[in-house]
Amino acid sequence: MRKIKEDGAVMKELSIYIHIPFCVKKCNYCDFLSAPADENTKKRYVDMLLMEMEEASKEYSGYEVVSVFLGGGTPSVLTAEDTGRILTSLYEEYNIKNGVEITSEVNPKTADNEKLKAYYQAGINRLSIGLQSADAGELKILGRIHDFEDFSATFNAAREAGFSNINVDVMSALPGQRVSSYQDTLKKVLALSPEHISAYSLMIEEGTPFFDWYGDEDALRRDGREMKYARGEKNVHLHLPSEEEERKMYEMTEQLLARRGYHRYEISNYAKPGYECFHNMVYWTRKNYLGLGIGAASFINGERFHNTEDLQTYLCGKFEKEDRMVLVQQDCMEEFMFLGLRLIKGVSEREFQLQFGVPIEAIYGEAITKMEKQGLLKRKEGRICLTHRGIDVSNYVMSEFLL
Repeated sequence: MRKIKEDGAVMKELSIYIHIPFCVKKCNYCDFLSAPADENTKKRYVDMLLMEMEEASKEYSGYEVVSVFLGGGTPSVLTAEDTGRILTSLYEEYNIKNGVEITSEVNPKTADNEKLKAYYQAGINRLSIGLQSADAGELKILGRIHDFEDFSATFNAAREAGFSNINVDVMSALPGQRVSSYQDTLKKVLALSPEHISAYSLMIEEGTPFFDWYGDEDALRRDGREMKYARGEKNVHLHLPSEEEERKMYEMTEQLLARRGYHRYEISNYAKPGYECFHNMVYWTRKNYLGLGIGAASFINGERFHNTEDLQTYLCGKFEKEDRMVLVQQDCMEEFMFLGLRLIKGVSEREFQLQFGVPIEAIYGEAITKMEKQGLLKRKEGRICLTHRGIDVSNYVMSEFLL
């Protein structure tokens, strides 16, 4: 039931993302806004974050918070006390919906039993644990600080602390990865029976060690070419899985997870019934979300903006919003399609007409017909969604909906 303000108006819904830009060590594939920092910097950052949260709350007093996500970086590098301060401020400054989903990302070796118990007591009710791989060699190549035993210990400690909604992140198409090693990762994760699994294919991004090692864009094709990976005085020659190997990993993910009761509800996300990530659904369906912390992006009533990405500016208490852009109808239509098509259920034709005042055929009829003829889109019960083949080439399909 929607909350009603004192003046009788219905409160708008709002999701909140809180960025913690710190980690123990930057991973070799990571292009996120994150870096190691000393304890004093972390404390100062939390102090400024609380100040920003208080200032922003005045502007959003007419909103009800329906989901919260602490991401990074590695939020679990903060002390339990500082995480508790953040949650306390949320409940004091914002209208928090009863039963709200509150997620925190956690990396193995950064959260012990006591910290996880403190999280649960503070109100966090969903964890997203970054495993990536169960193979020790693959984890080393990625630059991770943990092994599978560390991950298992963190997962079990989370269960003991009371968490009954846990996501596990895994990655495929890693340098040196074999189909058999990826299958082993999936089986080990399934043996723990998390409620949600995010399965991503490695994307090599500019500004990361992986990009430097592979060279220019042409070299990023998965054609089995070698990558020189330097570790100390020893060079190890690695290669990305071939397209055929990557295809096998991709198909294996859906097959193994489906057999164990996980349904695919988004291109890279699988859940047991009732455990879909509500916060991520907000992004894909273009609902309001507020980003707090450096670099955090927001989408409020059709306007996009983000915080400064400069840590020192933020630590000085300057929370100005940058790159403000009010989306015109064309922008909104494009986003409706290429974000909504990420969902396995696709987009609603009725919702399109309600939002934009025109039938979807009037704007995208030609593109839809073209993609249907190619077997990449299908229509069912008033919705348009990707076919199995369409998911494979989703970037191509979505590009057809740019006006």
